Parts: sequence; structure tokens; C-alpha cells
Amino acid sequence: MLSHKGTVRIETERLTLRAFEPFDAQDMFCNWASDPDVTQYLTWLPHRDISETETVLSAWCALYDDPRIYHWAIVFRETACVSGSVSLIDRSDRHESCEIGYCLSKAFWGRGIMPEAVRAVILFLFHDVGFHRIMARHRVDNPASGRVMQKCGMVYEGTTHGSYLTREGNFTDLCIYAITQDMVSLQQ
Repeated sequence: MLSHKGTVRIETERLTLRAFEPFDAQDMFCNWASDPDVTQYLTWLPHRDISETETVLSAWCALYDDPRIYHWAIVFRETACVSGSVSLIDRSDRHESCEIGYCLSKAFWGRGIMPEAVRAVILFLFHDVGFHRIMARHRVDNPASGRVMQKCGMVYEGTTHGSYLTREGNFTDLCIYAITQDMVSLQQ
């Protein structure tokens, strides 16, 4: 049985993962929400102006009272700026499973930040909330996202063909990775 805790603060070696605040709009807009390279594989288009980011953040912040909401801002302590996000994009309490999603500012790519953040969230979701299985998916044309999943101990389960309708209106394949609570125990 799950024990939902919501978006609690998580500290790692280099990162603070915390709930978003309305004042994060500037960092979010400048660091990733307006960048077509970062949003290329996401379900939403780049934000045209900061007011769009402020509206999104306001909606996200309004959900934090629900302990079933998990949506972290990634703060790289060296710069003190919000550089990305990690969130649950789907969850099944009945099956004690969830799907994780993430994005990160291009300025922070290649530094191991996303695997560090996702690993910390995975451990929290297994040990503190009680999920049994965590999965993630990426478009086949975004293998960098799959490398993050692998670095976090997730195992490739297969490819679903023509299963995802892109925002451009094309169907594409998705690679599926997952990790279960017992797999984490084996890795430690």
C-alpha cells in the first residue's frame, strides 16, 4: 500500500529537488521552457513569453496540496538556479506503479545532473512512498533520454511501434524502461 507524501525536498550531492514556487518562472522560462531544443521531445511547445511560464507554474503550485502530486524543480546548488524538473506523469495506486518524466536545461546537459536527480526520486518513491514499479519512456529519436534511464538502473523492456502521436501529428515509436523495488535492492 502506498503512503503518499507529495513533493518533499530531496538533497543529493549537487542538487536540491524541491517544489516549484511562482518565483521560479524566470529560471524556468530562460533555462528550458522557451528552448526548442529542450522541448523538442516533450508534449508541449516552447513557451513564447514568460507569462505562459507563469501561468503553468501557477497551475502546478496549486496542485501541491495533494500528497499524490510529485513534481520537483531541480536546483543545481553551484548556480542556485532552477535548471529542470522531474515529475510523475502517470500513476496507478492499485498497481503501485508510476511513470516518471523529466527535462533539463541544455546548459546542464552532459554533467550527470539528470541521472543524479532521477536516481534520488526513484529511491524516494520506492523507499518512502512504497511504489513497486517505476517506468519511463522515450521517443526512439531521443536516445539521450534512454541513457539517463539506464544510468538510473532502469532496464529496457521493449519498443512500442507507432504508439505515440507527436505534437507535429506524426506517430513514432517509444522505448520503455522500468525498474522495480526489488531490482534496487539487488543493485545496492
